[in-house]
Amino acid sequence: MKNSTATLSILLIILSIYLVFKLSMPSYSVDTTIPQSNFSTDRALVHVKNMSKKPHAVGFSAHSEVRQYIVSELEKMGLETSLQEGYTVGDWANYSKATNILARIKGLDNGKALLLLSHYDSNPHSSLGASDAASGVATILEGVRAFLTENKTPKNDIIILISDAEELGLNGADLFVNKHPWIQDVGLVLNFEARGSGGPSYMLIETNRGNGNLIKEFTKANPDYPVANSLVYSIYKMLPNDTDLTVFREDADIEGLNFAFIDDHFDYHTVRDNYKRLDKNTLAHQGSYLMPLLKYFSNSDLTNLKSLDDYNYFNVPFFKLVSYPFEWVWPLFVLAVILFIALLIFGFKKSSLNLKDSLKSFLPVFIILIINGVVGYFSWNVLKWIYPEYQDILHGFTYNGYTYILAFVLFSVSVCFYTYSKFKAIKTANLLVAPIIIWLILCGAITVYLPGANFFIIPVFALLASFMVAINQDKPNALLLVFLALPALWIFTPFIKMFPVGLGLKMMVASTVLSTLVFMLLLPIFGYFRNKKYLSFLTFVMFIISMLVAHFNSSFNEYNAKPTSLLYVLNTDTNTAEWATYEKVLSNWTSQFIGANKKAPKALNENTISSKYNSGFTYVADAPLKNLASPKIQQTKDTIINNERHLQICITPQRNVNRLDVFTNNAIISKATINSLELSEFFLKNRKNGKLITHYISDNDYTELDLVIPQHEKLQLTIYEASNDLLVNEQFTVPERPNTTIPMPFVLNDAVVITKTIRFE
Repeated sequence: MKNSTATLSILLIILSIYLVFKLSMPSYSVDTTIPQSNFSTDRALVHVKNMSKKPHAVGFSAHSEVRQYIVSELEKMGLETSLQEGYTVGDWANYSKATNILARIKGLDNGKALLLLSHYDSNPHSSLGASDAASGVATILEGVRAFLTENKTPKNDIIILISDAEELGLNGADLFVNKHPWIQDVGLVLNFEARGSGGPSYMLIETNRGNGNLIKEFTKANPDYPVANSLVYSIYKMLPNDTDLTVFREDADIEGLNFAFIDDHFDYHTVRDNYKRLDKNTLAHQGSYLMPLLKYFSNSDLTNLKSLDDYNYFNVPFFKLVSYPFEWVWPLFVLAVILFIALLIFGFKKSSLNLKDSLKSFLPVFIILIINGVVGYFSWNVLKWIYPEYQDILHGFTYNGYTYILAFVLFSVSVCFYTYSKFKAIKTANLLVAPIIIWLILCGAITVYLPGANFFIIPVFALLASFMVAINQDKPNALLLVFLALPALWIFTPFIKMFPVGLGLKMMVASTVLSTLVFMLLLPIFGYFRNKKYLSFLTFVMFIISMLVAHFNSSFNEYNAKPTSLLYVLNTDTNTAEWATYEKVLSNWTSQFIGANKKAPKALNENTISSKYNSGFTYVADAPLKNLASPKIQQTKDTIINNERHLQICITPQRNVNRLDVFTNNAIISKATINSLELSEFFLKNRKNGKLITHYISDNDYTELDLVIPQHEKLQLTIYEASNDLLVNEQFTVPERPNTTIPMPFVLNDAVVITKTIRFE
């Protein structure tokens, strides 16, 4: 292929990749002057700003302020609001009070209602919650306002549920689904969530059966920028990342659609999840979903959404959402195999293929898959070795994470170009044999084990078409080959970025391997390039440059702050105190308390206090004793009934606290209740790290435990009572963090903790 043609092909490939990201979501522009009946991102941003001024987790002072703000905004629209209060324990044994906000727009008919859902609590203890989930609440407030402006009465009732205590264990959703009479009216739920502060919003389906009818109806609603595919939900179902919508599906068998964005994952659950860092394009994307879906589903039949049929679906530029039933899965795969065999026969008869070179085509395939797979697999461990401070980013996506993704993709492409430059004597038609077989094997495995990803076969058909062109023409039209490469570029390129963003850089292997597989799909183009070694050198230089850029942006600063943690732990059993931290690389701020005298934790069990990533304390240091009021612990019952011991323990705080964790030894617990709410039998049988209950405390509530254990069982309870006031407690002189640090998310932090052990012999 001539250099000019090769250059044009590469430019078109880059343009195609740009379009797949550019066209996936709307572009924000100032819209304060748009009609009142339209969704305004700027008006929604006002809500986000007003709700994310302070951390507003359950039990925090700002929590009620945010609740009152939402109520007042709903009432400004002329809606009658109500509050649903109650306690739930959830599936995770996280007990808390939840106060849900409810409103209802009456429809013309008495059919099923459409429910709009998001949550207003932020994650304890420092998160400002602008994205998670003030953005969702703001989307609903602005969307409902715009909808009501049209003065059209919908066919169906519209229920607005702004839930509480989602961050603690989906408690508000649990309270509504299991205790509110309106649950009987709900036919479909639209839930707006976030796991980052930017990027496209992914649509995820929640259903207990098939997704066929939901996909059909979603397509009819015709949102302008659908970003969805059946693989993502298949993966989502395997991960422990539930949302409020999960409760509707599991407890009430109600279908729903999630809309959640995950880019800029480094802001998730941090104090930097603020108004300024929320991507305005992302908020506009949420609105672009809500308005057409609100108008469509508020006037459609919501009683016919259940289905026994599943659909494969995926989005591509210009065509929006493409879907087809699972019944096509095996026919598509079989057809691809038949076409490949037919093309092989045709190619050998035409002498465009020969057996020797076709067998040699497997060698470069194995080389590039092995090298890029190994490099991707070990990349995160190597990066943590070079930059040990990355270990303190618990979710594993660094501030310069996008640069690392680009770097390792470039490395993978460089390896591919260099490897294939060594096989330039083999004609492109022969080189395509192994990639097609590898892709068919992959698609066959997917068809058996993960049919929701069967749409991977679509680019394979395009590859087969390119294979036919290569068999018939020695110098095919480059533009035709680029056109046939579009399905591969448009379907797979977003996945290359998505996996390490959503799951952390430990999933870089997904990017390097998928980049390699996509290169194979583009081999009909690259196989004709004369200067593959030059392109290898160029992409390797770009890899080095990207790594240098990442290096120069690897240090923490005011904008990209280091997560830090500090706790004061008073052990009332030994009358000793310790400073404790979760940091692997101590910051200067933390080192004031845990410095040269640091030691490994012994008295503190590394896996005691629950955290999202099972993080344990890394270092402790002796601390001065403080005169802190210990919780009042009363044993109010101890009796034997039918060879079982019944215990009742009441724990009452004597200071203002936010959280109480209770852990046990390995004793068998047959039954447990907290404040008359029973823990699930499944949880009791599958408890991890000894956890019995976590009580997120509102209004300094007491904790009453009723436990049933075998008569001769020896039970030990370890109690951790925590208040998130270390930096403001008058008994301490802990300075404010410098602006280059933030409180570490996902762990108990900035806390004064009192521990006590109780033994029942």
